[in-house]
Amino acid sequence: MDERAPAAVRPLRRRYALMAWGIAFLAVLFTPLIPGQNRVTTGYYMALAVTFAVAGFRYGPRYAWGMWAAMCVPVWLWTFSNVVYPLVDTGLLALLAAVLHAVWYWRRDRRALTAQTALAERQRERNAVLTERARIAREMHDVVAHHMSMIAVRAETAPYRVPELPEPARKEFAALSEAARESLTDMRRLLGVLRSDIPADASDECGVALAPQPGLDDVGELIETARRAGAEVALDMPEPAPGVPGSVGLAAYRIVQESLSNAARHAPGARISVTIEEKPSSVRISVVNGPAAGLPPPGRGAGHGLSGMRERAVLLGGELSAGPGPGGGFEVGAVLPVTGPAGGA
Repeated sequence: MDERAPAAVRPLRRRYALMAWGIAFLAVLFTPLIPGQNRVTTGYYMALAVTFAVAGFRYGPRYAWGMWAAMCVPVWLWTFSNVVYPLVDTGLLALLAAVLHAVWYWRRDRRALTAQTALAERQRERNAVLTERARIAREMHDVVAHHMSMIAVRAETAPYRVPELPEPARKEFAALSEAARESLTDMRRLLGVLRSDIPADASDECGVALAPQPGLDDVGELIETARRAGAEVALDMPEPAPGVPGSVGLAAYRIVQESLSNAARHAPGARISVTIEEKPSSVRISVVNGPAAGLPPPGRGAGHGLSGMRERAVLLGGELSAGPGPGGGFEVGAVLPVTGPAGGA
């Protein structure tokens, strides 16, 4: 009997902790009433304590203190002949209940902190994506504004460059110029919240920035800047084709720029290889760096550069892949369609 009763609760402890405690409690409470069993052995109390710990940890302080109060009944009922024993047992059970109380709340707070941290990280990622989209929108605004400004200027100067134009053609060019400038004004109003930082000395009479954004033509200069900073960079790129849209060239430039920055930050001293291929329907970019020659500087982990590059690729209907390369390096690859949702030729 002494061995069978405590062993009966073992299979129940994991899945049915409260039931296991109830069985152990009833065994401790009623065992002395069985003929020939005038006391509760240590095995019963150990089984009761173990099931109490498991159930209290799982169900929380309210259950733990309730079970503690119930367990005090058989403790004082069957060991009252010597007051030291019930006092010690009650104190030990109270200490165990207090530990369960503290651990349960620590575990709850830990879970809440983990959930809050995960939520904050998701929010940071979302904010980073929104910030990058706003930056892309500002840059695309510059690209479109530059082309629209050129249209307006060429339409206005056409009668002076071609003096023999008939009067209907002059009126048509004037209407084109007016339409282009109205479009620039509408763009300014629509994207004003994104371009609230435009300097006054970099805009035309409509308040739209005229300086073009960088493109494929500027990748060479970007590589030279990285080399002057001490990076070992190899570039394989043909002469940029004139048919590549400005939006595609800008995205390619920014992807290469961010990849070089990430390589310098996370793999200092590594050799970097930049390859740009121009296909009839797409521009393919590959930036590969080897393992770091030295220890990267201390700081935060991965930032949101990859999210920004992926946003640029998706905006043009393309795709971007990034991950560890052979030999401990890192690879970034992108395919940008020349004709796509946002970058038609």
